[in-house]
Parts: sequence; structure tokens; C-alpha cells
Amino acid sequence: MPFLSAALDRVKPSATIAVTDKARALKAAGRNVIGLGAGEPDFDTPANIKLAAIHAIEAGKTKYTDVGGIPELKEAIIAKFQRENGLTYKSGQVIVGTGGKQVLYNALMATINPGDEVIIPAPYWVSYPEMVALAGGEPVPVVCTAEQGFKLQPDALEKAITPKTKWIILCSPSNPTGAAYTRAELKAITDVLVKHPNVWVMTDDMYEHLVYDDFAFTTPAQVEPKLYGRTLTVNGVSKAYCMTGWRIGYAGGPAELIKAMATIQSQSTSNPCSISQWASVEALNGPQDFIPVNNKAFKERRDLVVAMLNQAKGIDCPRPQGAFYVYPSCAGAIGKASPSGKVLANDEDFVTELLENEGVAVVQGSAFGLGPAFRISYAAKNSDLEEACKRIQRFCGNLR
Repeated sequence: MPFLSAALDRVKPSATIAVTDKARALKAAGRNVIGLGAGEPDFDTPANIKLAAIHAIEAGKTKYTDVGGIPELKEAIIAKFQRENGLTYKSGQVIVGTGGKQVLYNALMATINPGDEVIIPAPYWVSYPEMVALAGGEPVPVVCTAEQGFKLQPDALEKAITPKTKWIILCSPSNPTGAAYTRAELKAITDVLVKHPNVWVMTDDMYEHLVYDDFAFTTPAQVEPKLYGRTLTVNGVSKAYCMTGWRIGYAGGPAELIKAMATIQSQSTSNPCSISQWASVEALNGPQDFIPVNNKAFKERRDLVVAMLNQAKGIDCPRPQGAFYVYPSCAGAIGKASPSGKVLANDEDFVTELLENEGVAVVQGSAFGLGPAFRISYAAKNSDLEEACKRIQRFCGNLR
């Protein structure tokens, strides 16, 4: 359609949203569908956080705020970065956005010029390369295989860096694989980046608190202070605090970059929701004791799903260190025919036939830059996960 912008030619719709929407439509039509495509906790927002929002409404805190966030939330973020990450920021180095996605997007829009390259380890969150493309840049995926733990290797990073490289985007624990970098692994990555002062670091720490088996989380600017001046450390309340719909993300970084991001935000959405900001103050400053309780449940679900998927024919499911995703290979199923007679040529065929035949909605790995595989979100009831895995086992067992 000539009326539409040519920028749309550079991006694709979100595969994770598409799967979730399709699952909802099938459910509405009466199908028995188990949706494991959405990346959000199934636990409710803690009561103290909801109460803080109610109090904010009752107190009339429903007006416009500063574009980059209320001072009280900025102070809570500053305290969080210092307390949990050993990072020191001032108010002018912190911004609050409408979810972590907007924070990432604003940073790219504020810095990318045509032809600038952004290194993105694959598998990656589906939105990273699309946001880079929308900003006019060139996404540079670097494949990280299951044999490498789905983690970027220092030599591969070195080879990917060119004079046009502006950013590298790191996500640990990862969406979609759940892979998390140890401190030593991050140090090997940051040692490479120290040698390339033209490369900035954008780190998506949204799943920071969702780690298991005594894994110790660290973030790049914490591991290598030399990178502090060119690192944007992005986080939010969505995952650990079960606040996906509240839409609050935040970042700490160099003041000049934060100011530029605020300029972009001022001409697009302006301030994030005032009520959500006050709820987030309570989230960051209030009790944190529910997080390990939730993590215990997530770990049990992870172990259930990994064990059951590894019993399915043609499926190989690694055990992730964090987040609430598994990323099993379905290479053993490719080339076989489903009960409907459809020959599975790729992982998109696999997930489509799985949904049609067994009513299980997952996301194809090719959407995340590495297939044949699929992503399952195990942020769901144990009973649903067990039933879904039984259906996957049956589906794989019926392939011929």
C-alpha cells in the first residue's frame, strides 16, 4: 500500500505476540488450547504493590509527571542499582519508560545513524533486530549454539566487531533460552569490549532476579568498571515483580545518552503512567521476600518441563540457568510427517502442526534467530505444563 511508510519493509510483526493472539482466538472458538507463548509470570502482582497504586489514585497522583519519571522512583532505582549491582548513578543518569521495550527503543532511536551496526547474540529476543532496523541500523546476529550454552564466545564477538559497530545488546538471563552468563564468562566478553572504545553496551537485565541453582547474577558495568561510561543498563519491574501490564522499565547510563532518550520520549509517549510509577516505588523499596518463593515454583516447573520434553522423540531440551523459558531443539522431528500428513520442513511447520493437532501454542526458534527449535514459557500452572508436555510427547511420537 503506497500510503504506508517504507520503514515497515524493514520490520516483521512480533512472533511471540502472533502466537499468543492465535492461541487466544482458538480458545475463543472453543478449542482446548494451552498457551505457552507469552513471556509473563502467571503469579499476581504482590498485594503491597497493588495497595500502593490504590493509595496513589486516592491521593490524586494521576497527573502528568516528569517525562523521565518521578523523583521518588528515580531514587528507588538509584538505590536498587547501588544495593544489588554496585553501580552508582545520579538522577540525571536514570530514565523511566513505558516498559523495558520503550527504553531499549528510545536508546536506539537516539543513537543509531544509517549503516550503524548492532551486534546481537542469537538466539535473541524477537524485538532486538526489528528495533535496530526501525532505527535505520543494521542488526548483526552472532549465532550462539546449544553446544556453547547459547552464549556469545569472545572470539566470535571479536570477529563481529567492525568500524561500523555502535552497540552490542546482551540479555542475561536470556529470552528466549534462559541461558545466563557467569561472572567469568562476562569478564571474557568485557575484556574484548574494553579494546574497542567505539562499541557501546546495552544490557537487558529484565530477568535478573529469576535465576536458579545458586547462580550468581552480574551485569557488564559491574564486572568491568571501564565500560561504565558506555553502558546502558536496562531493567524493569515486569518479570520479577509480576507487573507486566503495569508497563514500567528503566535504565541507568551516561547522562548525555539519558538526556537524548528523554528527548525522544518527550515527543512520543511523554511520561510513563503515574500510577504505575508509584506502584514501582513500592516494588523496588518494599519487601522482596516473595521473589525466592516464586523462583522456587519456577525452578520446579523448569525441572518438570525439561525432564518431560527430553522424553519426547526427536526433542533435546537443555536445562537453563534463569528466566522462565526453555529452548528445545526439534531437529529430530524435521523431515517427518505429522498426523495430518504435513511434512515438517522447518520449526515453523513444527509449531503450527503442534498447535493444530494438539492445541499447544509455542514459538518457533527461527523467530529468535536459531532453529530448528522452539521456545516454551513455563510461567504457567504445573498441571497445564504437564498436560502440554504429554501432548508434545504424543505429537512427536505420532510423527512418521
